[in-house]
Amino acid sequence: MSHFARVKNGVVQEVIVAEQEWIDWAVSTGYKDGNWYQTSYNTFGGVHYEPNSNPKVASADQSQALRMNFASKGMLYSREGDAFYDAQPYPSWTLNTKTYQWEPPVAQPDDDKEYSWNEETQSWDVYTRPE
Repeated sequence: MSHFARVKNGVVQEVIVAEQEWIDWAVSTGYKDGNWYQTSYNTFGGVHYEPNSNPKVASADQSQALRMNFASKGMLYSREGDAFYDAQPYPSWTLNTKTYQWEPPVAQPDDDKEYSWNEETQSWDVYTRPE
């Protein structure tokens, strides 16, 4: 069994686990409108990772890296890039079409602190948990 995403007007409507034969039947009968695309639960940013690896370990077989990212309801689908990706989180962020991940104009600091993006100042603010 595999994961399949139903896409209508460029937006993922649902993701199901099914056999290819069921998808073929659904398409041939018009059971649900839209297009069906296989998606891999272990693919993120165009890289297929070994199942259940922690920390994440890239698989030696990258042929299973389907459509850049695992699809979920509400994600977008690029026919040109054959890729699933999230909606733009902030106006200043740009889509990296090699990974189909959104990137901020300023890299997030690489330390042990938690940060949140501040669109107004175009910078990362240290996140302070409420007490």
